[in-house]
Amino acid sequence: MQFEYTIDGGDFTNAGYASSQVKKVLKQLNVDPKLIKRLVVCLYEAEVNIVAHAYSGIIYTDISTDKIVVKLVDKGPGISDINLAMQMGYSTASPEVREMGFGAGMGLPNIKNNADEFNIESVVNQGTTLEIAVYINQQ
Repeated sequence: MQFEYTIDGGDFTNAGYASSQVKKVLKQLNVDPKLIKRLVVCLYEAEVNIVAHAYSGIIYTDISTDKIVVKLVDKGPGISDINLAMQMGYSTASPEVREMGFGAGMGLPNIKNNADEFNIESVVNQGTTLEIAVYINQQ
């Protein structure tokens, strides 16, 4: 089962729409609530990152019997130092974004901590691609 969502940079009104839609589908499929929570944390954090930092982005979701894979591709400023961006508390969010309660520098670390697979690639002045996976039948 595959889904695709388009995200507009700066559109905080709709931030979280994709993650809530995926959550509904996973509940209908009777996926373990703990796995749903982990995936939704990842997806919401990544979705907000697109809204807060990029010009636009697309979220691709692939739900199979063994795992849920989400690929987020954005067009934006990119990340010049991924290692620095992965540090808790590091943020490049604007003052306006921080005033709205976002940009605390916890997004990428939270995603990595909740995903079973995590891969991030970024090109400055082009954008960032993030791939995460959560296994459904973990042993």
